[in-house]
Amino acid sequence: MEYLGLLNYAIFMAIFIGIYALLALGLNIQWGFAGLFNAGIAGFFAVGAYTSAILTTAADASRIGGFDLHFIFGWLGAMVAAALIAWPIGKICLRFRSDYLAIATIGIAEIIRLVIKSEPALTNGARGISSIPRPATEFPTLSQELAYLASQAAYLAIVVAVLILAYFLVERQFNAPWGRMMRAIRDNENAAKAMGKDVEFRRLEAFVFGAALMGLAGAMFAHFNRSITPEAIDPMVATFLVWIMLILGGSGNNRGAILGAAVVWIIWSVSEIATDRLPHEYAVQAKYIRLFLIGLMLQLVLRFRPEGLLPEPLRGDQRSTKPGADH
Repeated sequence: MEYLGLLNYAIFMAIFIGIYALLALGLNIQWGFAGLFNAGIAGFFAVGAYTSAILTTAADASRIGGFDLHFIFGWLGAMVAAALIAWPIGKICLRFRSDYLAIATIGIAEIIRLVIKSEPALTNGARGISSIPRPATEFPTLSQELAYLASQAAYLAIVVAVLILAYFLVERQFNAPWGRMMRAIRDNENAAKAMGKDVEFRRLEAFVFGAALMGLAGAMFAHFNRSITPEAIDPMVATFLVWIMLILGGSGNNRGAILGAAVVWIIWSVSEIATDRLPHEYAVQAKYIRLFLIGLMLQLVLRFRPEGLLPEPLRGDQRSTKPGADH
């Protein structure tokens, strides 16, 4: 039935919005809280996706791993692995600032992608890992169409529950002394040092926490698709699209990060539907319209509302002085 197809696509979009909202929240911890310009989101996304895939899939003679664990252990393992990878990267790279940090992190993300692609014993190389279990897929009493829809809806419920929990925890930290300290370090690092704050350690904390959320998002993506390949780790959709979401929604505001994820992904998906309806010879070229629309929207936001759709909440009469804010 047509309405079932539309409902299924709406659920599909909502799941991806939830996954990207987690990525945006992780980036908001790093950039919105601590001012860390991480351009290597795709690397932590990949680490989380492959870690969970290795932990939860059945044993496979062609590669190491296949521990057949419950997906909860896979997702927790993805967060731990992403955090462990982020720790030495942060220790080395966080001494850089601004564009130098961006260059370093995007280079590391590319190294991670190449390692994944060239290590068949661990990641199955370019073929990737398939048959990743998705939770809540068994509905034997329903027809095939309804069972698939119920499976999608059940996974959406899991994604929403995880997103709500992540938002609650991040928002609580944002309003806690830790969040105020991070914003103080972001706005005036020298003043924070003068007050006795361990700036390097706190910046590393924010980097690791954000990377853990990115790893969790990667794991949820892998379990939803039931497979993961190096081609899925595209910097365009796993790094730069997330940056656009956060900038448009409003860095420093967790609700803005989620709103930006919803707005950008809806535009990204609806424009794909529109271009796919064109004749094939035009459809391939028209796909670049998606990039144009996203870029145009970003330019308009930066021009007319640089603080984003939902700006960072102000504290008293003092305006934020983070990079990109309106003074």
